[in-house]
Amino acid sequence: MKLVLSQEQQDLRAAVRSFLAAASPLAQVRRDMESPDGYSREVYARLSGELGLTGLIVPEEYGGAGAGHAELAVVLEETGAALLPGPFLATTFAAIALSRAGEKELLPGIADGSLVATYAADPGHVPNGMEAGLILLDSGDELRAVPAEEAAREPLEPLDLTRRQARVTAPPGRLVTDDPATLAAIRDLQAVALAAEQLGVIRAALEAIVAYAKVRVAFGRYIGSYQGVKHKLADMHGKLEQAESIVRYAAWAGDESPADLPEAAALAQAYVGRACFEVARDHLLLHGGIGFTWEHDAHLYYKRAKADEVLLGPPRRHRTRLAELLEL
Repeated sequence: MKLVLSQEQQDLRAAVRSFLAAASPLAQVRRDMESPDGYSREVYARLSGELGLTGLIVPEEYGGAGAGHAELAVVLEETGAALLPGPFLATTFAAIALSRAGEKELLPGIADGSLVATYAADPGHVPNGMEAGLILLDSGDELRAVPAEEAAREPLEPLDLTRRQARVTAPPGRLVTDDPATLAAIRDLQAVALAAEQLGVIRAALEAIVAYAKVRVAFGRYIGSYQGVKHKLADMHGKLEQAESIVRYAAWAGDESPADLPEAAALAQAYVGRACFEVARDHLLLHGGIGFTWEHDAHLYYKRAKADEVLLGPPRRHRTRLAELLEL
């Protein structure tokens, strides 16, 4: 088991981080999330074309890079830290499902970025349902693919303005898979992918509040010098370290140890989801009154963290599943 990033993975992280810093800084994130599309089609096209990220885990025979879930986790950590708007995570969920199910017809479009897709277990809350050209609906017993033009879609007002949602009413669509083992693996790998994004949110929120604590003065002292703030920042750092270890292990299990994946995925969502929200919440609170204003970015991390925490079900569901897997 190797949980430390390889040189290639570090290079991938550096490339994605550099791209997002230039193409989608937080000021641009705000402009994009308030645009009619809710994200930048140009940035998404470059993400797919220049970096090939939508096809990262798509097998090479279908036009993808054929990379592993460890590499995907590296990318999602960076898109999470940047609060990247748009359908990248939704399309990633679809790519995981279609790759695991061996779907040949749809994967090339995802790999080259021409097909925006989404995946949902609840048709009442479909991430990026208005932007997607393909909707994968998981009924619990089977997974079906529905072209977006065949579905009735209604935009919803989401908590996280960087990731829009829609209510979808769709016909049955085409069966992708009804194999229980395949469906379970898909859900586990999606849980790992989401945890990787949450890890990025944790890191970015902590970096932001540490930087603020070094410059904000209250009662003649930098707030980072107060013991109460120091302890809170130390707790947040501890959560970051634990979350990173859990995500790296879960991504390794997704690539190398299928037998360990169910427990690793359940742990990832049981711990990382809650830790992400707690760090984002404390990051907002430690900013004081300014953190609650629309003009400050703290609320963006808070809303992404809360939306992600419940995207695949509340943490208690994952804790219950983990306990069952461990026979507790």
